[in-house]
Amino acid sequence: MSQQGPILVVSTAKRPSFAATLDVARLFPVIESGWTDAARAVEQVQPAAVLAETSGTNAAGLAELAVRVAARQPYLPLIAIDPQNPVPDNAIPFFQSQVFQSQVPHAQQGGSDRLAARLRAALRVRSLHATVMRRLVPAAPMALSHIDPARDATVLLIGRGGAYPALSVALGERTGVVGALSIEAAAKHLNVRDIDGIVLGEGFSLRVVDAFLTVLTEDARFRNLPVVVTAGDLAPAYDLPNLEIISGDAVQVAAIGLPLIRQYAFEAHLSRTLKAIDADGLIDARTGLLTPEAFERDFASAIYQTQQRGGGLSVARFAFDPGHPRAQFDGARIISRLMRQMDFGAAQDDGSVVVVFAEADLKSAHAIARRLSSVMRHTSHGQRDARSEPTVTVATLLPNDSVKSLRSRLQEDAQRAAS
Repeated sequence: MSQQGPILVVSTAKRPSFAATLDVARLFPVIESGWTDAARAVEQVQPAAVLAETSGTNAAGLAELAVRVAARQPYLPLIAIDPQNPVPDNAIPFFQSQVFQSQVPHAQQGGSDRLAARLRAALRVRSLHATVMRRLVPAAPMALSHIDPARDATVLLIGRGGAYPALSVALGERTGVVGALSIEAAAKHLNVRDIDGIVLGEGFSLRVVDAFLTVLTEDARFRNLPVVVTAGDLAPAYDLPNLEIISGDAVQVAAIGLPLIRQYAFEAHLSRTLKAIDADGLIDARTGLLTPEAFERDFASAIYQTQQRGGGLSVARFAFDPGHPRAQFDGARIISRLMRQMDFGAAQDDGSVVVVFAEADLKSAHAIARRLSSVMRHTSHGQRDARSEPTVTVATLLPNDSVKSLRSRLQEDAQRAAS
């Protein structure tokens, strides 16, 4: 990956042990720097990634380096090796040693291979960001710092037992959370919604955990997902570059997992942005639905064509709790993933999402809307017990309807449902 730039290694030692990993993995050139020169080296070397040995470093030194790294464009990965303290938001923790303490994960087999895989996954995000920057016209600022996990990321929390509520609270304070009490329920969530990370808590045998991780490894859709496992003593190595096996309390688990989750949410946002560019700006990169302007144009066209050629058309309005704006975003993402190809929708300024169901009568539209809202029911966002289950109203096109009359009737039905 030398075409992206050199790899900057920062450490107190002359040559840290993990630097040899980069040579074996053919990740070069590698440039080494001490901590006193690290910030200046970022400016002069213009690296593609920074690996910092943080086991003997104070928090202020890492924080200063993280600020310099965050200012670089495109995205510059910063991987903190063996951190002893909480890391900055843009630093990805990586633990290579087996020093078992409450805050240090168990070592996993193939630590050097894991580091190379973790770095390659981060470099793919950098390449994707560079592509978006090149294709985005007019140019617009877009950085990892724009991704707020509480607003943009959803974590799948799997577990049973006493640690589950603590994990739910620790994660829910920083990001959206989808809960699953069984592996089967978790599999359903993975197949129907956009997930930016997995936290696998206690309550499952090592055999079940091993089988679940093996399935993730074998499915290309999930291979780069951040996965944090709180059960130790897992012998096999997994082809999951963003896997961490952690022994610690809920706050420590969240602190280690969130930088990886944030990076993945950034990658997902970049992918949606590319789709929006390919769609000539008609797609909202944040939700995956149409922009409001494109929706209004397509809505008017769909009504006209349906009235001219016959057939059915229905509209559903999903109204979310205005006190939790994250709910609208999460619902819009679910709708964009699950709605039929012939349907289209958009997020509205009033906090709702409106979806047009082509060739659907009132009964069919109600059935589709119920299926969509049932998926949203199990998502919390940002605060404990804050759910995103919407109030749903449905209206169908009448022979003399216009866009205005159909929207007005839908709004009136929504007001009656709310009262």
